[in-house]
Amino acid sequence: MKVILQEDIKGKGKKGDIVNVSDGYARNFLLPRGKAVEANKENLAKLKEQKAAEQKRKQQEQEEFSRLAQRLSGITLTINAKAGDQDKLFGSVTSKEIVEQLKEQFDIDLDKKKVNLPEPIKHLGNFTVEVKLYPGINAQLKVNVNQQ
Repeated sequence: MKVILQEDIKGKGKKGDIVNVSDGYARNFLLPRGKAVEANKENLAKLKEQKAAEQKRKQQEQEEFSRLAQRLSGITLTINAKAGDQDKLFGSVTSKEIVEQLKEQFDIDLDKKKVNLPEPIKHLGNFTVEVKLYPGINAQLKVNVNQQ
């Protein structure tokens, strides 16, 4: 019997896959528990609509992140921090602080995990920080750390 999986099932397939399973497995396990629906014309049409809507949503999300990447690449973020001798900071500038300053200065809301900062910034100066927004979409953010 052909069924459309409603969730990932180990050894059978992922959500949205059309798989061929034994009649007993489908009738006694998958269908009663809502893990699958029968692959008839009506359900196949619904699946096609869902996949088209999902594709459209992903496309819009990708375009939105592309615009954000262009905006971030044109920004120079200025952070004021206390520094001592030889331009060494008291403390450091972390990805969390960069995200907070982006929100405060430019009203851009990002997750700190998207800011790729291998180690915190510990000196005054200009730095380029990579921001990973979406798979395949990255932005280079210029960060200027000044003395307070």
